[in-house]
Amino acid sequence: MVVAPLTLASLVLATLVIAALPFLIYRQLRLPLALKPRDAIAGIAVFALFAMVIERALHDYLLRGNETTAAFLSHPLAFVVYGALAAGICEEVGRFIGMRFLIRRATAKAASGTPRVAAADGRPDAKADLKIRASAKTNARTAALRADDGAALSYGLGHGGAEAWMVGVLVQFQWILFAILENRGQLSGSPGDLPGEAVMRIHLILASLTPQMAGVFAIERAAALVFQVGLSVLMWRGVRAGWRGILPLAIVLHALIDVPAAMFQARLVPLAVVDMVYAVVAVIVVGVLVRKYRRLEAGEAREH
Repeated sequence: MVVAPLTLASLVLATLVIAALPFLIYRQLRLPLALKPRDAIAGIAVFALFAMVIERALHDYLLRGNETTAAFLSHPLAFVVYGALAAGICEEVGRFIGMRFLIRRATAKAASGTPRVAAADGRPDAKADLKIRASAKTNARTAALRADDGAALSYGLGHGGAEAWMVGVLVQFQWILFAILENRGQLSGSPGDLPGEAVMRIHLILASLTPQMAGVFAIERAAALVFQVGLSVLMWRGVRAGWRGILPLAIVLHALIDVPAAMFQARLVPLAVVDMVYAVVAVIVVGVLVRKYRRLEAGEAREH
């Protein structure tokens, strides 16, 4: 069995596009929206810890390590609810913590430059200094948050870019390597540590690959990146406003986004339906984000 050249080329192209997408968006918006690398790094770190470590450890225990929960979650409906909520809780709790850290850091940095107030005799006036510093701290917080409004976008690109790479690009590179080995007739002997049953499953999956599947991969990963950016902007706004309901709302929205994928994994809906839903919702989210940041950019231009 040989993977068709068109199929292999489509897989390579789709993978390279998704690999480059977060970097291209960041580079395009870095100067207009004053994006900062540390915000993107925070997003990468949060996804790596909460999604790749904590969430996967939870899955390993509940789906495989515990016989009682594994039996219960084998029911399709229970699996869909669990899968959606687990992803929502783990990632959004991490995003909430990351956003609070970024906001506190921005506030502290802006407030650190507040001058002290002196009395007429030249000595520090403690009461006046306290009042002015408290007022300055509030003003610094507001100014810092407005100035760093691009932090939400930068963080989202880091969080979503990490997901695109860790969940999508690296996995696709592995399948591309398998396809190349298959075409060279070296697949059966190359992964020597894999059992024969695993190698047979790889053969079957490679035989089912098509150019359309490469397109499906690109749509899914691009939509996921858009959703991560949108959720990051929402979380930033909520945390910035001090709204206590932002974390539950973000968890619910994240869970709803993951429901179609979980339903497909439970074999309740076809993949075409899932991709259509994700594509439509992603276009809507992109439209909202574009309008929001165009207004932000126009407002900053008027101020200058």
